[in-house]
Amino acid sequence: MTIYALSSGSGISGIAVIRISGSKTGEVIKLISKGQLPRPREATVRKFNKINSSELIDEGILVWFTGPQSYTGEDMAEIHVHGSIAVVREILDQLSKVDDCRLAEPGEFTKIAFQNGKINLLKAESISDLISAETEIQRQQAIKIMSGKSSKKFNSLREHLLKILSNVEAKIDFPEDDLPEDVIENIKIGSEKIRKEIEIILNDQKVGERIREGFKIAIIGPTNAGKSSLLNYLSNRDVAIVSEIAGTTRDVIEAHLNLDGYPVIISDTAGIRESENEIERKGIKLALKRAEDADLNIILIEPKSVNFTGFLNDLMREKSIIVINKIDLGYTNINPQISKFNPIFLSIKNETNLDELITRIKDKLKNKFVSSNETLITRERHRQSLEACVQNLKHFEEKNSKEDFDKAAEDLRLATRHLGMIVGKVDVEEILGSIFSDFCIGK
Repeated sequence: MTIYALSSGSGISGIAVIRISGSKTGEVIKLISKGQLPRPREATVRKFNKINSSELIDEGILVWFTGPQSYTGEDMAEIHVHGSIAVVREILDQLSKVDDCRLAEPGEFTKIAFQNGKINLLKAESISDLISAETEIQRQQAIKIMSGKSSKKFNSLREHLLKILSNVEAKIDFPEDDLPEDVIENIKIGSEKIRKEIEIILNDQKVGERIREGFKIAIIGPTNAGKSSLLNYLSNRDVAIVSEIAGTTRDVIEAHLNLDGYPVIISDTAGIRESENEIERKGIKLALKRAEDADLNIILIEPKSVNFTGFLNDLMREKSIIVINKIDLGYTNINPQISKFNPIFLSIKNETNLDELITRIKDKLKNKFVSSNETLITRERHRQSLEACVQNLKHFEEKNSKEDFDKAAEDLRLATRHLGMIVGKVDVEEILGSIFSDFCIGK
């Protein structure tokens, strides 16, 4: 099957790039350009016509790649035309008329590249991350993963496990033959060393995931404290409805921000108070859950919020900043229980001391995006595979110490499999769909 798609952004643009890949790519090019195949890897000016007539669609650039020296490993071509909606639509329509030629699914070009051994799963995911990068730190992380250091690390750990497994299986297959004592000892030392290396990788404070997904900040507090106003100020646009009516915000409202190069997801939540309204109670439950899951909580109150101290004591941790809003109304009688949390006094209405809040947020961010690990975990599936690998190694060490080699070998095989799943060294069909569905069509 030959696939095609618009690989550049949709909408009006100076140039549009349409990508084609598959066994019929050469035939498709001949049909739409009414000419012979150009020399590989050379940009050639061509006229692109309707397949069943000589009617001109547009004039542009054609680049022809022969497999396996292409992105997908198959015969492949790129058609560069003017970025007109009408031109792109017509060319895609003409390609659809060719037998065994269809529109590509999201991420299908990269999926084929993986299946043809052009890239591994980690690189495929880093390509998706690079396309989605909105901040400099996200771009740097995607490039770092694409460079292959993480892949080399996981492949190296897997190869060491395979070597240990071969020694264990030798002991099982030849029980009457005495293996050298140093081989038996090296089995134990080697597995423990690999387990500890993986545990160090896991102990990363989830920096890689924070960079990729965004640092989660939740604005929480009682009703009418100014939470929606703060979200709008930080976002520099009207994201949430601001009203004097208490309980306006019922659901969680999110905004994705670039705060000095750091990716941030900031959430406005329902006001915390006692309520008989079922919908509002559900909103408050969501707010408390968002506060629990957040990397940082901005607890926003006002001088009159004297009955909020009980909630503060439950929520106040290292990951929280206390903010007292509406100081323009006066704040002479601040509860001493609140003062001990080193609050920031501000007025969103008058834009007073908001710079102090932003500075405090940045200080919290700086420490959360630093890791000494060269090998970064950027996705939950990586973390789950590594955690499962550690558990299997622990089981292996326990059984190996009892010389229960048959069962120990199976634990080692499972540990090796979990490492292989990260880079795609084993059958991972069940996870391919979820990985490549995150890509845009045409990549």
